[in-house]
Amino acid sequence: MENFPKILFVEDDKRISDATKKGLEKQSFTVEPAYDGFVGARLATTQPYDLIILDINLPLMNGFEVCKAIRQHGSTTPILMLTALGEIDDRVKGLDFGADDYLIKPFDFRELMARIHALLRRANPTHDQASEVLREANLEMNLVTKTVRRDNQPIDLTAREFELLEFLLRNKGRVLSKMDIIEHVWDLNFDTNTNVIEVFINYLRKKIDRNFEPKLIHTKTGLGYYLKAD
Repeated sequence: MENFPKILFVEDDKRISDATKKGLEKQSFTVEPAYDGFVGARLATTQPYDLIILDINLPLMNGFEVCKAIRQHGSTTPILMLTALGEIDDRVKGLDFGADDYLIKPFDFRELMARIHALLRRANPTHDQASEVLREANLEMNLVTKTVRRDNQPIDLTAREFELLEFLLRNKGRVLSKMDIIEHVWDLNFDTNTNVIEVFINYLRKKIDRNFEPKLIHTKTGLGYYLKAD
């Protein structure tokens, strides 16, 4: 059974919390939400996490107080602070209290993912290197070197093809709808009436399936696509 990185997400806006949690879980993270600073501090100092995402404006205890409590407890878990303020003083204050990085709201999910991966790499390079290699059958994707091999042969992919294949691999065996793929590989303003998803699925099939066995990319009629060895 795979050991997915566990994230504590302390955010009082339930809409943001739910949407971000859903996105992170689709990227193979385990996410535990907390909706106020007191609960966030209690969880962070009593439970093990690989990363803590911490909003500044929280009820009961603000993010600075939570961050300070976590560090005073002796925890070295990476902390990514979220702020809607955008003021340099607040960013510096967060770092002074022990945060490892910050991200200004509203944030792009792709930037959030990049910062999460960077913090996990910094915290545990050996563990992260292993987690950044995705495999299925004789297909291997290295997310650090941005390379793909099938049956030990290099496969050249465009940036968009790489993102699509990564999303399929992270969710291997799970049927992904066209909307799932649009939300996580393309942006939310993407025109859903085009056939670009089908086109890129076909590109991938030609590159990673046509000359290899077993076939990996499959269509579930009327539902979407999934990646799994036959």
